[in-house]
Amino acid sequence: MSSDLVVQRPEGLYCPPGDFFIDPWRPVDRAVITHAHADHARRGHAHYLAAAPAEGVLRARLGEVTLQALAYGEAVEHRGVRISLHPAGHVLGSAQVRLEHGGQVWVASGDYFVSGADDHNPTCAPFEPVRCDCFITESTFGLPVYRWRPQREVYADIDAWWRANAAEGRASVLFGYSFGKAQRLLAGVDASIGPIVVHGAVEALNAAYRAAGVALPPTLLGTEVSDKALLQRALVVAPPSVQGSPWLRRFGGYADAFASGWMQLRGTRRRQGLDRGFVLSDHADWPGLQRAIAATGASRVIVTHGYEAVMVRWLSGQGLQAGSFATEYGDDRLEPDAVA
Repeated sequence: MSSDLVVQRPEGLYCPPGDFFIDPWRPVDRAVITHAHADHARRGHAHYLAAAPAEGVLRARLGEVTLQALAYGEAVEHRGVRISLHPAGHVLGSAQVRLEHGGQVWVASGDYFVSGADDHNPTCAPFEPVRCDCFITESTFGLPVYRWRPQREVYADIDAWWRANAAEGRASVLFGYSFGKAQRLLAGVDASIGPIVVHGAVEALNAAYRAAGVALPPTLLGTEVSDKALLQRALVVAPPSVQGSPWLRRFGGYADAFASGWMQLRGTRRRQGLDRGFVLSDHADWPGLQRAIAATGASRVIVTHGYEAVMVRWLSGQGLQAGSFATEYGDDRLEPDAVA
């Protein structure tokens, strides 16, 4: 529709009246970035706009860029489009993009996590519903099978697994994506069980989180620990890309596990040859997607990044005007540094 505030272009999602893009995957002049994961924030844009809490992680991942940072809820106007950013609850600095122009309000969610009463992610601001006419929603876990357990139960399982391994004298290697998931795991586990060792890719992002005021337990790099007895009691948090790599040899015999929403499906853990799988995601599950969409009051919903067809059918059945945008985002089920 000619009056749409966001349309698809080869470079990504485009706002015609504002002449800017949201999370473009090809180089553009002006890019509004929802968060710093690699499938949303890419190098090569001339100008970046993002939420202020994301500045540290964006610069850690992209290097020196021309970046304008907005506080959550702060608004700027560009070519007559009023732009503001609102918490998405996904990772540090993640934001929904609110656009207001010509009497319309659209919200592009990026990736988001809708927490329950006891499930707030302590490493970032919680999801904030934003009323709008049209809501662009992710659907990474947009199938009814995806329903998350309370995170306190998941952390209790992780702690029990770590304690049991430490008692048997073997390290507990826990794979989690280096940005977002790793920090959420560090903030949630019982750090009194033993030392916590992290991969260098994780520690680089830990520094940005700590600089932003996020409380994380003390962590060590593998190269800083020479005491094998210490390593045998350690929790080792590393990106899944190091599975089976020489980097893990220093830990001797170890148990391994993966924390991800994809662990909801038993076959995923079995195919990856893991000892354990812990279901913990930074994306909304099926009920969370439904709650988030309802809270916007939007009569039109555009689905992207996931199980679009299933979500569109469900939304249409609810009497909403529903469609989808195709993206060039990476598939979180396959890429080693995705964001599940």
